[in-house]
Amino acid sequence: MSRLASPLSPQDLKSMSVAELEALALEIRHAIITQVQKTGGHLAPNLGVVELTIALHRVFDFGHDRLLFDVGHQCYPHKLLTGRFPLLDRLRTREGMSGFPEPLESPFDLFRVGHAGTGISTAVGMARGDLLNGEAYDAKSNRTGRSIVTLIGDASIVNGVAMEGLNNAGTLNRQFLVVLNDNGMSISRPQGAVAGYFDRVRVSHTYADFKKGAHQLLRRIPGGSMLEEAYHRAGEATKALICEDSWFEKFGLITAGPIDGHDLPTLIEFLTEVRDINRPVLLHVKTIKGRGLDVAESDATRFHSPRPFSVSRAEANACRVEMTSAGRSFTAAFGEALVELMERDHRVVACTAAMPDGTGVSLPLARFPERTWDVGICESHAMDMMAGLAKCGHKPFFAVYSTFLQRAFDQAFQEVALQGLPVRLCLDRAGLVGGDGAVHHGFCDVALLRTLPGGAIMAAIDEPSLKGALDFMLTYDEGFSVLRYPRDSVSERLLTRTCPPFELGKARCLTPDLDVAGGAEPDAIVIAFGTPAIAALHAAESLQGEYRVAVYDARFAKPLDDALIAAALRSGCPVLTVEDHAIIGGFGAAVLERANELRLVAGRLTRLGIPDHWILQNGRSKQLAEVGIDAAGIARAIRQAVAEGTLAAPAAPQIETRVPERPLV
Repeated sequence: MSRLASPLSPQDLKSMSVAELEALALEIRHAIITQVQKTGGHLAPNLGVVELTIALHRVFDFGHDRLLFDVGHQCYPHKLLTGRFPLLDRLRTREGMSGFPEPLESPFDLFRVGHAGTGISTAVGMARGDLLNGEAYDAKSNRTGRSIVTLIGDASIVNGVAMEGLNNAGTLNRQFLVVLNDNGMSISRPQGAVAGYFDRVRVSHTYADFKKGAHQLLRRIPGGSMLEEAYHRAGEATKALICEDSWFEKFGLITAGPIDGHDLPTLIEFLTEVRDINRPVLLHVKTIKGRGLDVAESDATRFHSPRPFSVSRAEANACRVEMTSAGRSFTAAFGEALVELMERDHRVVACTAAMPDGTGVSLPLARFPERTWDVGICESHAMDMMAGLAKCGHKPFFAVYSTFLQRAFDQAFQEVALQGLPVRLCLDRAGLVGGDGAVHHGFCDVALLRTLPGGAIMAAIDEPSLKGALDFMLTYDEGFSVLRYPRDSVSERLLTRTCPPFELGKARCLTPDLDVAGGAEPDAIVIAFGTPAIAALHAAESLQGEYRVAVYDARFAKPLDDALIAAALRSGCPVLTVEDHAIIGGFGAAVLERANELRLVAGRLTRLGIPDHWILQNGRSKQLAEVGIDAAGIARAIRQAVAEGTLAAPAAPQIETRVPERPLV
């Protein structure tokens, strides 16, 4: 009988034999592979931590102890071991299992986490909190206390926040375990000097190396007295693997390993021993990303978070992988357009932060390796590096997910905008992102960046407009510039039309016959920022014969098209702004602010966008419908706005902000 299908709790693992645990590991891998083939999701990172997760739950009691994930996309095995197998068949949907730790699902998940580098710091906070509460585990004085474990991997150890966490973790005077899942990978190949250090450790150190003179080295390395205590507390296995002159030892952490992260007996033995050391410890565990699926092991980057796929094995030693395609993506369009810019202008340079495939930068990285960089999970560093390149006269393009841009906002402020430097920010995954859910939505980049003087903030609606915006950015040297685009396929709706060049602060009318600037008198006006302009066009078409709707592609959220705003608000008809961004601080808010500055009455202005609550995981189309910025939602809003205008006019001008009601979760 399937152990996953029957009620399974972490407590059950404590009575299972090693053979039973190994059989359970095979079952977990099969369940994850089968589901991700159907729905997509994070595959390779989860396959790599199956035995490690089983061993952690075998040794610790995370109903009482604390388990904090640093890289949340490694949580599938943890979720299956904590009673969530029934949710797996609806992975990354509202009704099913989130792809990241989710406290709404289970008390075993302590934080929603989707950004790397945070686990050690939050674990330090909980470790100090438990000390203050008298609840910290101590092998001698408080064996009923709480142990602290944080699991970090996929190269997020090089993130600046992780370094800050390590620096403070070393000051703790209590049990504290960092498990480093070293799979030799980030999302793609890890970058930088630290990655090189781990490569040398994996190659040069064998278990026998650590056994030689372990006790003697304690007397002569920095922190030896602390290690001496650890040596006496630890069992023989851990003594043999205490690492001489470890990089982490400089932070004050006793380091053991590396050990085989797929050897369950060894994992259980070492975790049992280091659990009782009353000092901060880092256990270095070597795993294989994609373990158990040959195509994922051989191409872990491709299978990091694949779309639904199938594997056919026509021959004994060959297989064919087919992934579903939803059409040409904005990411692919951007990557090719960036290569074209780099071919045209040798001053163009580019970088990304551990996401070369996810941002399309893999194309210029292969074509122009001397002018393109992947800096690893280091967004703040990337922003500052781009500022330095701009200062030297180059034209830097930084491709980054909108949600990860937040990590570099201080650098965008201090080293870019404040200096007036023309750094170009290309924000992939802007807006609602679908199955990754709240941890990855790019919903606040406009609100953040439009506070910075001198910037030009744009959004693409299709591939021609994306190329047009990049052409504009290439020649815009007055300050930083921003282009946002979603995790979606490019629309072909306007391919038969010529896309006019971008002009600073000028919108584009998508319904020329109804352009108010030309004297037209529509029944309603929609000014959309980004891809909702395409949805607005479909909404306008659905209302033909009922209402005449003028639709504009705003193009810029900063600076705004003052002439359009004035003409629209003076027309007397309802005006709707639409954006795939938060209502608070977004494009619509900018229009309201500008209307106030221009002393325009905005009583018939309606804003549509992402409301002020968290939008959980689901398909992107369902999320757009949920917040009312799909074609059907925009059409409903137009009908309501026009209907309200035909009733008695309000006694005094009022600003209306309408958002959909919060759905039940």
